Amino acid sequence: MNDIGFGGPGPRRIPIWRILGWGGAVLLVLTPYVAMQFSREVNWTAADFILATVIVGIICALAELTVLLTNNWASRAGGFVAILAGFLVFGSNLAVGMIGHEGDAVNLFFGFVLLIAIVGAWLSSLHRNVMPAAMIAAGTTQCAIGLLGGIWGSDFKGGLFTIALSTLWWLASLLFAIGAKYREPVG
Repeated sequence: MNDIGFGGPGPRRIPIWRILGWGGAVLLVLTPYVAMQFSREVNWTAADFILATVIVGIICALAELTVLLTNNWASRAGGFVAILAGFLVFGSNLAVGMIGHEGDAVNLFFGFVLLIAIVGAWLSSLHRNVMPAAMIAAGTTQCAIGLLGGIWGSDFKGGLFTIALSTLWWLASLLFAIGAKYREPVG
């Protein structure tokens, strides 16, 4: 038995992608700390580091989950693109707001976009064709928010940014649709 308690003989090796991914995440979170040593313009508090650690940790955990739950390159790529889209929606709203400023009420609607993607991922355990539809729905919902709240509303540039970002959800949908055509290996 190996040191984890299951599997074959000998110690279990950690894949290089896992070491690079989590190591890169640690370096990313520590970058502002290093910058603070050289510049007064970067001034993070402990709360900033905690929030960054939680966000980066969730992204890395979702990437790990994507690798574990998918069995082909297209589904994995779709998962990675969806994670990127979700991070950009969440991060943009957290930092400055996608439409207008962070206090504009229209930005609350982007929570529905993330909810659609999360519920779609959860429901995809029932049927693999759910993910492409969920990503189309997330992208279309985001596009509608950008059109109605941004372009026809108060912030033309924010609306265009929102609509452009919708293409990531649609790309994820395409990749999940390609991945759904692959047969899972038996055995």
